[in-house]
Amino acid sequence: MSDIITPELVTLDVPLGTDKQSVIRALAERVVAQGRATSAQELFDDAWAREQKDETGLPGGIGIPHARSASVTEPTLAFARLTPGVDFGAPDGPADIVFLIAAPAGADEAHLAVLSQLARSLMNDGFMSGLRAATTPSDAVRIITDAVNPAPASAPAAEAPAATRAEARTATATKTKKIVAVTACATGIAHTFMAADALTAAGAETDGVELVVEPQGSSGYKALPQSVIDDADAVIFAVDVDVREPQRFAGKPVVRAGVKRGIEQPKQLIAEALAASENPNAARVQGGAATASASDAPAAQQSVGRRIQRWLLTGVSYMIPFVAGGGLLIALGFLLGGYQVTQNAANVIIQNSLWDLPTDGITSPLGPIGQYLGSVAFMIGATSMGFIVAVLAGFIAYAIADRPGIAPGFVAGAVAVLMNAGFIGGIIGGLLAGFIAWWLGRFDAPRWLRGLMPVVIVPFLGSIFASGLMILFLGRPIAALMAALTDGLNSLAASGAGAILLGVILGLMMCFDLGGPVNKVAYVFATTGLAAATQTNTAPYLIMAAVMAAGMVPPLAMALASTLLARKKFTPVERENGAAAWLLGASFISEGAIPFAAADPLRVIPASMVGGAITGGLSMLFGTQSFAPHGGIFVFFAINPFWGFALAIVAGTVVTALIVVALKGIGRSTKDAAVAETAPAATVAA
Repeated sequence: MSDIITPELVTLDVPLGTDKQSVIRALAERVVAQGRATSAQELFDDAWAREQKDETGLPGGIGIPHARSASVTEPTLAFARLTPGVDFGAPDGPADIVFLIAAPAGADEAHLAVLSQLARSLMNDGFMSGLRAATTPSDAVRIITDAVNPAPASAPAAEAPAATRAEARTATATKTKKIVAVTACATGIAHTFMAADALTAAGAETDGVELVVEPQGSSGYKALPQSVIDDADAVIFAVDVDVREPQRFAGKPVVRAGVKRGIEQPKQLIAEALAASENPNAARVQGGAATASASDAPAAQQSVGRRIQRWLLTGVSYMIPFVAGGGLLIALGFLLGGYQVTQNAANVIIQNSLWDLPTDGITSPLGPIGQYLGSVAFMIGATSMGFIVAVLAGFIAYAIADRPGIAPGFVAGAVAVLMNAGFIGGIIGGLLAGFIAWWLGRFDAPRWLRGLMPVVIVPFLGSIFASGLMILFLGRPIAALMAALTDGLNSLAASGAGAILLGVILGLMMCFDLGGPVNKVAYVFATTGLAAATQTNTAPYLIMAAVMAAGMVPPLAMALASTLLARKKFTPVERENGAAAWLLGASFISEGAIPFAAADPLRVIPASMVGGAITGGLSMLFGTQSFAPHGGIFVFFAINPFWGFALAIVAGTVVTALIVVALKGIGRSTKDAAVAETAPAATVAA
């Protein structure tokens, strides 16, 4: 594990830029130069996306940008000691010690444990002073290597030291309050374990407190004994993601916070937990049917809903690359081969080649070469689009049952396509496959059979049961429902007033939660409809155009308002985000408006919905069609008429920006704005 960092990955007292983007990019380039990643841009993009969700600056002059990235070929640390420091968002000033933690998308537990151990070492004053005193890259590598070497044995059992220290204090405490805590961050590499150590240290310094922490990291986690949880007086959840198996803590007074607060304010969290343990009206962890009281039933149901939402969004997140890539290829096929390329594309690529171009049925404005290349692009795109329901189902099942659920989920999704059950069939098939795989995985199989369970038994039985249910009982009713819904919506889109109303509804949905579940429902409805679109059935193209145009409005409007119309009404961070939102909005990335919505939801979200509704309605009114599912203005060649698309976007953007500016002047004093000017950037979960 010692080669996770080498002297070539260390930079001492060399300027890497004046802002964190420059530093992260320089460190990413260093990782690629050492052959540990394939693309500096992709690694930077992944690390920057993580940075946008939650700044990685920590007290003490530390910056830890980190990410899992498909471009990374082996787990790597790139270290820089900066003079002068660069702002990474820490409350106490710039960072002079910066680590880029780069993990492969499929990193194994041992490597993730090493990276996690580094994060924990950052809480050690001796480790930090050693790095600041290092005179050569080799000295820095030695210090870092000595810190991370013990990690494989300690990461999964990180709770043991905490428990040991707490138990040692119990004998001397006159009246001990017992607190259990869970820490977890989005990547599960750095903040998870730093928060665990910070809380453990704060607990050790607090009289009369026995605190045990369960870090839920990417390298796995060891659940606290149920007896420890049952004896606890209160619970701290310092997490940015869902707590695994939260029902274990049912009924306990709970303090909830982001994982960074666990690092920066551990003593305050402990104080709040102590107060909650004495407060009969404190918030409590909700449990399942067995543990929840009658009054808790609505909250328990909401918890189930959140889990279902997470499963569905997992499937959608894996499906979108197939939709985006496939849709753009189809649009490129139309550009090269003409809109009639669909009629004979399969025969063209089978019967012809670059040295034997087609001669009959040429529909391309570029002639035979355009016909052939357009057919190739169209068929690759159509093949990609053909996977979307299977991928949706497969990764819904994966979210429920982990890897054993993937095969049954993919098969159930493919069966849903076979039965013409569409994406609703894929969702139901994925849920069935996931639950069946999860149920099968809970059997306490004999040791000789355990190795076969996830790779043979669960996929085999899960596929039979889930797909069998789809074929025998569910497929045909769902297919009939899909046909009725499709016919109804297509007829609505084909009518004048009905089409405008549909555009307004889609626009409202796209702008309601800016990339959240409602937004994704509208987007999935539009993209899956493209597969059924034809030259005679153009309603899916109309729907796609309305959805894409409306989704571009919020980030463009925030950019317009914060950088041009009313700069003084926005904080410096918002103005910086606004500059980036121009490109994000133009590319149809609705999430570009999330920082604004997170900081000021009551002004931003209603204004965005008004603009989105106007854009969706105008897009339908102008009869705008989009043959591409993504890309914004950069797929102008796949949008017809483009002037209608652009005019609808401009109208919605201007209206939203003006409403936001007007609302910013209501109920916001000069003092509030001054406070906002100095406030750190809001933590946003995209």
